[in-house]
Amino acid sequence: MIAAACAAVAVAGCAGGNSSTSPAVPAAAVVRGVAATEPAADAAPYGSADTAFGLDVLRAWCTGYPGKNLVFSPSTLASALGLAYLGARGSTAAGIASVLHLPQAGPGLDAGLQARSKGLAGLDGPGVTLSPGNQVWADPSLPPARDYLDAVATSYDAGVAQAPFLTDPVEAAGQVNKAISADTRGQISNLVTPGSVADAGWVLTSALYLNAKWQSPFDAGKTQAGAFTLAGGKTVTAQYLDGDGFSYTESDGWTAVGLPYAGGKLTMTALLPPSGSGSCALPGQAGLASMTQALATNDSAATATIDLPKVSLATNGETGDMRSVLTQLGMGQAFSGAADFTGLSAKAGKLAFVQQAATLKVTEKGTVAAAAAAVGVEPGSAMVHPVVISFNRPYLLLVSAKATGEPLFLAEVANPAAG
Repeated sequence: MIAAACAAVAVAGCAGGNSSTSPAVPAAAVVRGVAATEPAADAAPYGSADTAFGLDVLRAWCTGYPGKNLVFSPSTLASALGLAYLGARGSTAAGIASVLHLPQAGPGLDAGLQARSKGLAGLDGPGVTLSPGNQVWADPSLPPARDYLDAVATSYDAGVAQAPFLTDPVEAAGQVNKAISADTRGQISNLVTPGSVADAGWVLTSALYLNAKWQSPFDAGKTQAGAFTLAGGKTVTAQYLDGDGFSYTESDGWTAVGLPYAGGKLTMTALLPPSGSGSCALPGQAGLASMTQALATNDSAATATIDLPKVSLATNGETGDMRSVLTQLGMGQAFSGAADFTGLSAKAGKLAFVQQAATLKVTEKGTVAAAAAAVGVEPGSAMVHPVVISFNRPYLLLVSAKATGEPLFLAEVANPAAG
């Protein structure tokens, strides 16, 4: 992986490097050179970390856009920010690690991130197409540090490419968008703009495409219109999928229903909050983990008939800019003049932007979804009586890996008729 990354951009001595001269990174510092004889790392803690990060983002995001449909990929956004984290130093690194809920620092962190990447790649299979991809883009005049190239190749399987951000931002944005469009099968084609990358020396991207069939498809003949009550009490019409035999569990007023995909590696969890919760209701991480674990291990033997709206969600330009949300969560220094990304390059300055986009379509056959995120870095200068669960008011959707809990997509469905 390292050799492949180094071949993409001319960096002298890229095959290795001594990081002993890099400034110390507190808390969740990356320690290079994990021994090949170490036992395989567990990706599950990183799934938990990404879920906690996703809940934090959705909570902060929703307060700014109450009553709006919101969709993003915690996994993809965490990957893009993780690429930035590997180049961060000092308190800048500590702030990003805290926001991302990265596990404790130590020699296993590189191996843990690598296990996370391998786990994502291993979710592809019969009935499920899942393609993750990470990339470091550098202006030709600003080659990344060789230790940084080693780190991103090892931890995120990220390649490196050049784009003329400083001399031709129109061309550079086009190159990045073309790659993202290819990675997401055309679902996301305009992640960055010439204006957003004009001040960037490096752009760090992560993309994810998902096309997954249900283990048991819904009968299209049973799909029918029904009322959906918005948080403010107004009703709209939604098209409801109708199916039975779905496992469910309840905790603290929440009802969680598991919708497995073909192959058994992925599942969607539909989460109905307690009645009267209104908009922006979110479970605690412990409660969510308990419900998803109960569904994954079949601790809940109860099954139900469900009415679930068909939805087609997409990020709009307004909700794609993540700077304010990440600043609110504690990453403000990364966007300021005090930022330290010298692990990426001695010439690196602050973050210029963090942009994300996502789509999520739920139909009778399954789920088609895509997500991408870009981080710009500036140069310095069994029931007797069947239970019916109707998702006829605001609810959440979580698509995750069953083995690790990695949250691929998380959405607040406030109005299924709005798209």
